[in-house]
Amino acid sequence: MTGNLAHLTLAFGVLGNIVSFMVFLSPLPTFYKVYKKKSTEGFQSAPYVIGLFSAMLWIYYALLKTNAMLLITINSVGCFIQGFYICFFLFYAPKKAKMECVKLIVLLVIVGFGLILLLTQFLASGINRSVIVGWICLVFSLCVFVAPLGVLRQVIKTKSVEYMPILLSVALTLSAVMWFFYGLLLRDFNIAIPNVLGFTFGIIQMILYFIYNNKKLVTDEKMANFEERIKKMEEQKIPEPKEQKVVIDVKQQSALMCSNFLPNMVAKINKSGCEDDRVAIESQACRNVPNHTIEVMA
Repeated sequence: MTGNLAHLTLAFGVLGNIVSFMVFLSPLPTFYKVYKKKSTEGFQSAPYVIGLFSAMLWIYYALLKTNAMLLITINSVGCFIQGFYICFFLFYAPKKAKMECVKLIVLLVIVGFGLILLLTQFLASGINRSVIVGWICLVFSLCVFVAPLGVLRQVIKTKSVEYMPILLSVALTLSAVMWFFYGLLLRDFNIAIPNVLGFTFGIIQMILYFIYNNKKLVTDEKMANFEERIKKMEEQKIPEPKEQKVVIDVKQQSALMCSNFLPNMVAKINKSGCEDDRVAIESQACRNVPNHTIEVMA
């Protein structure tokens, strides 16, 4: 019975190592984008510094426990990967982001971990040391698992799962399940308890993804139909008439006006018997006609 329990513990530990390794590799597409653009843009260094700090804490705790070798293996790999991410970030980040990253490294990795190491070594001994470090790991892991609550609130508010990748949520949920059973079989509740919260939040994330992802698909379909209708309406729209030039010969029009106006005038003059005035009026009416044309746009 004890042998079967040991094999089962080993199996969950190995599976936890595999899934956690995949989770550690999940930011690779992000850093590929950084490499292509030669800039970190709006990406933050905090998740990688926190990941490095967490991995160092768990290695220290596993060394004190002496029977949690699988914790040491995966967190050693995690330290190496997170350290690589941080170096990569510092290489491509602008000056301001570099300074913030360095400050966070000093605060958590150097000062924070250094104080935990020194205080537990000098102020605690034996089993008390492992208990204290275990509680620190427990509290810190709970804080890390609570962090996605901001993402869940954003998903509910915007009704969009754009910033909540489903594959990462599934991987984190599986990782929490494996490490929960590993801690439970080891009877180490410092390992088991935080992963209960991680499993719970992972299930909630997946439920929200399937709820709001379907709504997003429906919205996209409606928008596509609307755009298609607009396109058809534009294709059926009658083309506007082209501009046309109308040329008016001012001299010709003035002459025409003279021909219509003068006979009436002459008729009136003839009735009054003033023949000489007719000639004066005719020459005066047609003398100042301009000799040019006007183009009118219609």
